[in-house]
Amino acid sequence: MPSLFPPGLRSLLTCTLLTVATFAHAAAERLNVLIITTDDMSCDSVGVYGAKPRDLTPNMDRLAAQSLRFAHAFVQVGNCMPSRNVMFSGRYPHNNRIEGFYEVRNPGYPVMSDLMKAAGYYTGIRGKVSHSTPYTPYPGWDLILDTLPDGTAAHPKNPESYYLSTKHGITRAKQAGKPFCFNLNISDPHKPFYNEDGKPEVNKPSRVYTPAEITVPGFLPDDPKVREELALYYSTVRRGDDSLGAIFRALNESGEDARTLIIFLSDHGMPLPFAKTQLYFHSTRTPLMVRWPGVTKPATVDNRHLVSAVDLLPTLLEIVAVPAPAGMDGRSFAPVLRGETQTGRNFVVAEYNENSGGNRHPMRTIITKDYAYLFNPWSNGTRVMATATKGTVTYRRMVALAKTDPAVAARLDLFEHRVPEELFNYATDPDALKNLVADPSHRAQRDALIAQLDAWMVQTRDPMLAVFRARHDLAAREAYMKAVVAEADERNGTKKKNGGKKAGKKQARVEDR
Repeated sequence: MPSLFPPGLRSLLTCTLLTVATFAHAAAERLNVLIITTDDMSCDSVGVYGAKPRDLTPNMDRLAAQSLRFAHAFVQVGNCMPSRNVMFSGRYPHNNRIEGFYEVRNPGYPVMSDLMKAAGYYTGIRGKVSHSTPYTPYPGWDLILDTLPDGTAAHPKNPESYYLSTKHGITRAKQAGKPFCFNLNISDPHKPFYNEDGKPEVNKPSRVYTPAEITVPGFLPDDPKVREELALYYSTVRRGDDSLGAIFRALNESGEDARTLIIFLSDHGMPLPFAKTQLYFHSTRTPLMVRWPGVTKPATVDNRHLVSAVDLLPTLLEIVAVPAPAGMDGRSFAPVLRGETQTGRNFVVAEYNENSGGNRHPMRTIITKDYAYLFNPWSNGTRVMATATKGTVTYRRMVALAKTDPAVAARLDLFEHRVPEELFNYATDPDALKNLVADPSHRAQRDALIAQLDAWMVQTRDPMLAVFRARHDLAAREAYMKAVVAEADERNGTKKKNGGKKAGKKQARVEDR
């Protein structure tokens, strides 16, 4: 029977499997692995990370009490499919080639499910199936948990279904006589929010929040309509927490809890302006918690190191004693989980390239504990960013308020047009309200970050390097944009003319639903 894997990937997996065999005697009982994500949830929407509504995430907080929690953890991308492919490839988007919502049929590198399956794990995934590997259906999964044991489709917003899926997956792994490695992706709080259309909904959260209980984030205007949408968002966060509790219940009942590694995080920030599809603090910061039985100390916080999603796969592979393949950009932070320190963890870099509609708005940011520098080559004063968050009540309210409120008008202008360079002191301004890029008193910080970002681009072979070095030349930026838009159109099988509607055949596209 012919192999399901492409030849290049097959040879990589063969080498990995042969090497893995030498590690088989390392432990009589191997760790199980649960990688759990929430969808479109900001870091500070978790209780232990400072969520303002009281008692918002009891199950996430319970996990934090059992885990090592990172104060400075970031994802690489502000939208879903590119972000998740970084997590499970250990490569930046410009190297794994998943820069948007499209499939790459012959990636030429193994991803998490390939490596764990080759190492003897029973692999499964629930939710975000088409977003978590270079293409789908993907041969690295033993089991797709989107179908419940009775043959019905699992509702992505139903907490009890996560209990049934987790229980089913663990049962199947036991029947196979293998440890499990499951990627369980909770759909909430991705839109649609709970009760968004005002109609009765079956999947009610264990607690529903009112606008009066909401504290509006500083990057959004405090307005009754915005509060209403945020109340729906936080109620949906609570339902996501209910789903996490359902997963824990199934794990506890299985008897596998004590030997199961849990890695928990969100794929990026909330689906509202200045968070999702951006690279700001509230776009990229993620509530990363790791519970490694017998190794991580419960209820501890790492405030020293900056880690990111590109590091997840090499870290997982070191934990389970599986050799990492060559070519990954990430670096294991397993020593940090053991209580050690690591040098060279004083900044992370995030990137954004393309939205689910195929629109290119490339950006880069370098983030330290205190500062962040952002480069937006698409910004020319007239080009308007296309983003999913324009479909929100909050965005429409900003448009309405901007007609009479100069402050909101300025924020709306920034949201839609941006500026080529931005510098923020996140230590004092996490909402990114004051751009310091031209402030002489912050020139040293700006120049240091620019130099570090330049070096990172060289190291990771970032194709944006040339335009970054010519960032003050509008003609160079426009030439770069013309080239990347043409490349995206050719890849996606689309044609654009003067910014108008697309025509032509869409090829291998995956939408961000």
